[in-house]
Amino acid sequence: MSILIQNGTLVLPDGPVQADLRVDGGKIAQIGPALPVDGSEVIPAGGKLVFPGFIDTHTHFEMNKGQVNETADNWETGTRAALAGGTTCVLDFAEPDHGCSLQSALDEWRRRADGRACCHYSFHMTIVDWDRRIADELSAMTRQGITSYKVYLAYHGMRISDGVAYEIIKAVAQEGGIVGCHCENGDLIDASIAELKAAGKLDPSSHPLAHSAVIEAEAVNRWLALAEQAGYPVNVVHLSTQRGLDAALLARSHGQALYLESCPQYFTLTDEKYQLPGFESAKFVFSPPLRRQEDVDALWEALSDDEIDTIGTDHCSFCYGTAKQLGRDDFSAIPPGIPGVEHRPCLMYTYGVNAGRINVLQMMKALSERPARLFGMFPQKGTLAVGSDADIVVFDPEAAWTITAAEQYQNVDYTPYEGMEVRGRADVVLLGGEVAVKGGRVVREGLGRFVPRGPAQFWR
Repeated sequence: MSILIQNGTLVLPDGPVQADLRVDGGKIAQIGPALPVDGSEVIPAGGKLVFPGFIDTHTHFEMNKGQVNETADNWETGTRAALAGGTTCVLDFAEPDHGCSLQSALDEWRRRADGRACCHYSFHMTIVDWDRRIADELSAMTRQGITSYKVYLAYHGMRISDGVAYEIIKAVAQEGGIVGCHCENGDLIDASIAELKAAGKLDPSSHPLAHSAVIEAEAVNRWLALAEQAGYPVNVVHLSTQRGLDAALLARSHGQALYLESCPQYFTLTDEKYQLPGFESAKFVFSPPLRRQEDVDALWEALSDDEIDTIGTDHCSFCYGTAKQLGRDDFSAIPPGIPGVEHRPCLMYTYGVNAGRINVLQMMKALSERPARLFGMFPQKGTLAVGSDADIVVFDPEAAWTITAAEQYQNVDYTPYEGMEVRGRADVVLLGGEVAVKGGRVVREGLGRFVPRGPAQFWR
């Protein structure tokens, strides 16, 4: 049976319009005013916003599998939480072991997700080794719908040299893909950690000191210099500081095309969380860490100016009562990561749209359209248009509620947003034209499908 979403405010590519939208056969079939019911199931949407399904550009589900620091959310629980919040597609990171092929990681991540995911999904391939063998795999990745990659300038066992990063950018350019980078200077992090530990500063308050703003800004500048030399656009993931932002804006002022992702935690929380009593601050250990209020303000200004392109979460859920305790005597041993995939839309609506910092069109572009474009899914996803996939969020802007761990879908024993009063919530979510969330609760599971993607679609 077809579905008619009736009398909602549709957030279309050119702005919000009050209209009806009909879904049939898993696709958007009609958009227009006062469409006839014609036997369709009716979803009343008066007073509600209708968005294309939100896309989370940055998740880590079922990471460190089989280890003591395995993430709390697997592919079932993580995507169920995503769906509940209005996210209909996630882009997770498939990470090969050293010496192993990209294909081995893709096969393993497909094995974990296929048939279990509650929302749609695809993968960024992490590159930890680089040689002719890996380079030759890129075309095979493209044929299988994988067109985005990630590299690290930090972390032992993950970070690569500048020369290798340069070669990877050029190789991915030949495939029409996009490379994102974790931009922190790994050598400076290591030196800072050693200095802090030698001084006996072992509690979580030392974490932001070991990941200072200059450590991010230097790496952002270096990554963009490598991309400029390669002559191809790149992505900066989880940007957190004004200094990193300034480096990116300077590069843009010189005509460089580049893309910036940030995350809700950098818009809603500050480094005051590292001064909590006892070991509570361990809940906020992730990399990059929380920053000053000045950085928060700069990111909001950049988002309102459309300088920040996408909003992911870097969802990486480690339980406070177990995994986070591994670093009780050494802050550098705390597994870095926080949960967030469930609450991204309501946070960006509350502190962005409802607070007057951005409008609903800017929210849609950052959470739906631009992720779909950058990662090769548009217009199949990321827009309300006839012929596009019927992944749709009917969002209630008047819903007032409080975020609590006790009531979340995320399979973790805390939320960094505990007690935050928010406005706006996904009321109904359609996935492939089927109602998967109703009244804010997940009513259909296991509908998620792998999304093969095409070339990156650049707009800068």
